[in-house]
Amino acid sequence: MSARAIDEPHRVSSQLELLFDLTFVVAVAAVTAQFAHDIAGGHGLAGLVPFLQVFFAIWWAWMNFTWFASSYDTDDVAYRLLTMVQMAGVLVLAAGVPAAASHSAYGVITLGYLVMRVGLVAQWLRAGLEDPARRRTAFRYAGGIAFLQLGWLSRLVLVETGVLPASFGLPFFVCLAALELAVPWWAERARATNWHPHHIAERYGLFTIILLGESVLAASRGVGRALEADAVGGPFVVIAVAGLILLFALWWLYFLGPAGDGLSDRRHRSYLWGYGHYGIFAALAALGAGLEVTVEKSGHGVAASPALGYAVAVPVGVCLALLWAVHVLVVAEPVMVPAAVLGCAVVVLSLPLATPWIGVAGVVAAIAAVCVLLVAVTIWTAAAGSRPGARRHDHVTDDELT
Repeated sequence: MSARAIDEPHRVSSQLELLFDLTFVVAVAAVTAQFAHDIAGGHGLAGLVPFLQVFFAIWWAWMNFTWFASSYDTDDVAYRLLTMVQMAGVLVLAAGVPAAASHSAYGVITLGYLVMRVGLVAQWLRAGLEDPARRRTAFRYAGGIAFLQLGWLSRLVLVETGVLPASFGLPFFVCLAALELAVPWWAERARATNWHPHHIAERYGLFTIILLGESVLAASRGVGRALEADAVGGPFVVIAVAGLILLFALWWLYFLGPAGDGLSDRRHRSYLWGYGHYGIFAALAALGAGLEVTVEKSGHGVAASPALGYAVAVPVGVCLALLWAVHVLVVAEPVMVPAAVLGCAVVVLSLPLATPWIGVAGVVAAIAAVCVLLVAVTIWTAAAGSRPGARRHDHVTDDELT
């Protein structure tokens, strides 16, 4: 197991990575459906913390595999079998989502996480044994991950036995999550791994598409339940169409920036760029839950409920702000205009206040319109900057924008 070249040409996701992602489709669908159930029952705020906790486990497991594969994807028998072990862990984790969200029972999720981490630790140990130049880095990864897994198991045991009060469960989780985020920074100080910038950018883009697809699936579940209840009307059509336009606009905005080139030139900012995507990914998953509930409830006399409007507006506002934040980290001359992004985010977050007058359908349609406007402004600004005589530090072609 030797490190792959950092400048390997035409590096793309492997078939195994694409298969691996399918297990996360199941996990994300489970956590999104549970969060939608909480929102529909009027417990959206109460369900937010469990949603973010479970989503962290899903995202962090995907992150760890992705960055390891970018450096050490040998695609041999041992690598494939250990990847299968991690896939099994994801499926176990997905099975434990309902219990974690409804009863704060994290036993099954912790078991699934343990299975995933065992597979990853084995991969790092193998890398350390077979790549002497980066042995210290690989062993640091393996040791840090194994040590923290003991922490997760200890947390479960202490909470389940009552030794640790329930009120300490969340602070304990936050501390362990912070230590998890610190492991790559600590391990890479010995010697940086050979992750490929364009491969990483593609992998993050693919996961973004998966989450947008989950939002489409969630919205379709809401459509199905609305049809079963014979609750189809004008608001139903408006929300369904506006939801599709909204997701398309967010997809367009995400892929406006050339992340691969930016990561290649600014590898030292990869931590902030990669970690910042947790908020983007979680917001997209939460948006799916919000769209599912708003579509389902469109014909149930809840047109004046601001809570449903916030279930869509908050994820969109967070997503817009973080899209700009991660974009500006790696691009020399950002395509997205800060003032436009901030203004759109503020408008989006304010729109639910108008729910008593325009209804939830009007709020969702207005949010979609704001995002479409931001896409248009961003494209126009970038195109104006690429005209002859305009000052440009980073070349962005019209094809890249459209």
